[in-house]
Amino acid sequence: MLHMFAAVGVALSIVAQPAHTSMWPSNPPPDKIIIDVVTINGSGCRPGTAAVAVSDDNTAFTVTYSEFLAQVGVGAKPTDSRKNCQLSLKVHVPQGFTYAIAAADYRGFAQLASGATALERANYYFQGNSPTAFVEHPFSGPMTDDWQKTDTTDIAALVFLPCGELRNFNINAEVRAGVGTSDPRKTTSFIAMDSTDGSITTTYHFHWKNCP
Repeated sequence: MLHMFAAVGVALSIVAQPAHTSMWPSNPPPDKIIIDVVTINGSGCRPGTAAVAVSDDNTAFTVTYSEFLAQVGVGAKPTDSRKNCQLSLKVHVPQGFTYAIAAADYRGFAQLASGATALERANYYFQGNSPTAFVEHPFSGPMTDDWQKTDTTDIAALVFLPCGELRNFNINAEVRAGVGTSDPRKTTSFIAMDSTDGSITTTYHFHWKNCP
């Protein structure tokens, strides 16, 4: 199971709609991209339970969680209904390039009793700037299935890290489970954005451009 930006003084508008970065292709740098995890905080990602990897073609990076699950009902504590994870990443960009994030694909699994609800939401920002508004994806029971949601930006709204600067990229992700009209004395409902075997990941798609 498993389970845009702001530049100086400018908020990046994110919309929740299916899209792919092939709509606005870019040429990634040939040199290897390195991402360091600076900090990991939150009830959904204790240290050691989130891993980051860059794709071989430098078009995206993935985050894999292993304990990111919110639940309600039988066996659940009140604090289990909401889990969050805050990642601060240092992306080492090759000289002569800069990037924006064009899309983020979230995946996971949900088991919701009839009448139960769930929510996945996230926002993003560069160090030193205000977070963007959360993009939210609601779910409702009955449901027992994998799920995938994509946050994308319009090409005209892409905001790039200023050339030559090194700022941490921060991700705030959250999952919530709600009782709704279900009976929490008889049912258990959960939403997960985690993967114990690494098969389900969250993917963030780069859009690259050359610096002058």
